Amino acid sequence: MRKHCYYVYILANSFHRIYTGVTNDMMVRVKQHKSADDPKSFTAQYGIDKLVYFERFQYIDTAIAREKEIKGWLRSKKIALIVQHNPTWQDLSEDWGKPMEPFDETKMKPPVTF
Repeated sequence: MRKHCYYVYILANSFHRIYTGVTNDMMVRVKQHKSADDPKSFTAQYGIDKLVYFERFQYIDTAIAREKEIKGWLRSKKIALIVQHNPTWQDLSEDWGKPMEPFDETKMKPPVTF
């Protein structure tokens, strides 16, 4: 049986305007926000394209309930959630799709022994 995965996510722009959403494919959904395919969308109009927070769920109904819960919060509570987990508001998706350096065992430090 295939295990499903759903995400509640928060995006932001450089002015900390935020957007909360839910998806079953985080990489595709964030890419859609970043490419601003629909110029009339809220995220495209305000340049909201930095992934600053997310949670993972096994069941869609749980993810949707959490999205609704977060959307119902005051802005200050949403910001506190982001800052608690990502105090610098770093784009958590900034390295997605970039080539990774191959693993080099010669650069590993020997284990510390006591």
